[in-house]
Amino acid sequence: MQVAYLLYDRFTALDIIGPHDVLKSVPGNESIFVAEQAGPVRNESDTLSLVADASIDEVRSPEIVVVPGGFGTRVLLDHQPLLSWLRQVHETSTWTTSVCTGSLLLAAAGLLKGAPATTHWLARDLLEELGAVPVPARVVEHDKIVTAAGVSSGIDMALGLVQRINGDEVAQAVQLGIEYDPEPPLDAGSPEKAPEPIVELVTAAFAAQQDQTAGERA
Repeated sequence: MQVAYLLYDRFTALDIIGPHDVLKSVPGNESIFVAEQAGPVRNESDTLSLVADASIDEVRSPEIVVVPGGFGTRVLLDHQPLLSWLRQVHETSTWTTSVCTGSLLLAAAGLLKGAPATTHWLARDLLEELGAVPVPARVVEHDKIVTAAGVSSGIDMALGLVQRINGDEVAQAVQLGIEYDPEPPLDAGSPEKAPEPIVELVTAAFAAQQDQTAGERA
């Protein structure tokens, strides 16, 4: 199966790398990184680049589409070349997926109207404004669209996809191969669990980063 990983300026690296390392472990899966233009694309912290193998015009019918999140999503919510591509590939894809705020792009493309979906917890209100029904879950499946919550949940999403497509044994083998058995040292991985001062700190930091991104794009 051809798996297309969408890149855009200011994407979150783990949103792509996590699902990629899961899905590329399945024999027969072909990875292709795509962007509006082929070439290097910088992540949201401007600390690394991934290289797009092809432009979106060159990739028209992948079986699986993976859309990452990142601070760059907000400036693309009315960017029709990208949204049109998402609508087009969704017509023929077997699975259309997103990680973190990548679901905002799916919603902006009109693919989540009235549909349950998840995203990073700080973007749930915007997801609702774009027509989806936010669900505070790590992974949400609706028809052939699978959305994952913030960043690390993309690994869960991809493993679930392998399970659906290839069965339990293959998914278990992939999970063991990447030794995915998380035991975080702290239990603050959701706003419901984290101490209130930490929630406030992260909320403020994300707002400041978003304002900075918007200012740079203005």
